[in-house]
Amino acid sequence: MGVRHLRQRLFPDETNPTLIKTYPVRPRLPVRIFFPKSYDRTSPQQLPLLFSIHGGGFVLGEPSDNDPWNSSFSEKHKALVVALHYAKAPANHYPGPRVDLEALIAAVFADQELAAHINPDKVGITGFSAGGNLALTVSEVPAVRDRITAGVVPIYPVTDFATSPDAKRATRRYKPKLLGSRASEKDPLHGIAALFDWAYIPVGQDLRDPLLSPLYAERASLPRRIWVIGCELDMLGHEGLRTACRLAGKPEPGMDQRIGQEELAAGGALGTLITEGDERFTWEVKDQHGEVKWLCVPDAGHGFDMDGGLGADKEAAEDGRLKREALVERTGVWLFGES
Repeated sequence: MGVRHLRQRLFPDETNPTLIKTYPVRPRLPVRIFFPKSYDRTSPQQLPLLFSIHGGGFVLGEPSDNDPWNSSFSEKHKALVVALHYAKAPANHYPGPRVDLEALIAAVFADQELAAHINPDKVGITGFSAGGNLALTVSEVPAVRDRITAGVVPIYPVTDFATSPDAKRATRRYKPKLLGSRASEKDPLHGIAALFDWAYIPVGQDLRDPLLSPLYAERASLPRRIWVIGCELDMLGHEGLRTACRLAGKPEPGMDQRIGQEELAAGGALGTLITEGDERFTWEVKDQHGEVKWLCVPDAGHGFDMDGGLGADKEAAEDGRLKREALVERTGVWLFGES
């Protein structure tokens, strides 16, 4: 048992899940299940279902990392949230994590204890960083894709393993005017990205395989509704934008076109999102294939939504908390409508 899990058992807090379950298909990969606190499980109703996948470069992390997001989402949208698990690289390299998730998703739908609580017409999936990659790639599997009826929301995902970390680093914004941890001239992912890639990707693997790098996926292989969320101060933000553009049939930005803007959003006011009127930050395309939406989170870096994530100082952590709660609200409405 990890230190975090021991602390949660000894000192439970409001973000803890309602249930922790294991399934025979993956007995060492427990999932965390969140019901709204006011929900009476003895009188089942059909709730929206959100699958959530944690990040960590395919090497680190665990489902509890996103407890604040998942518990808040469940409460705000009266939804059932299932935080999935997967075994980590290098012992479980590509395609192992995706296969784990496919098995667990099938197990959740086969679980008679949960079946009465699930609205099959309102099923979404989200993921963070490596989990955003996995949310997209597991959704390419037909048996999963056909069940994702509400949409997929990858958040600061890695989508392109064919482009080097050095090339990616040059596509993000650097903003010394922000001061503090967000003003760093270094991207916190850059120094570890190559190690994560080495651990996850087998030698000789095609780096443009769409089940590895969803940037190269065909539109028809994914759910009809997709909302890609990237960050302005993140070396993965540009590939998120490129992915959204490809899926929407929009021109892709060149590698010499940095994401976002040089200026601070709203003069640097904490919690600011730009949700209309500027296609550098937000746009939406609806056509015969479905719907693709893009959002760039301004003045925010990778893992901004995680409490104390990636060396965030007090101001960055508060900015991230405010943006997290705003995105919890917006993504739930986009997926499931007003609760």
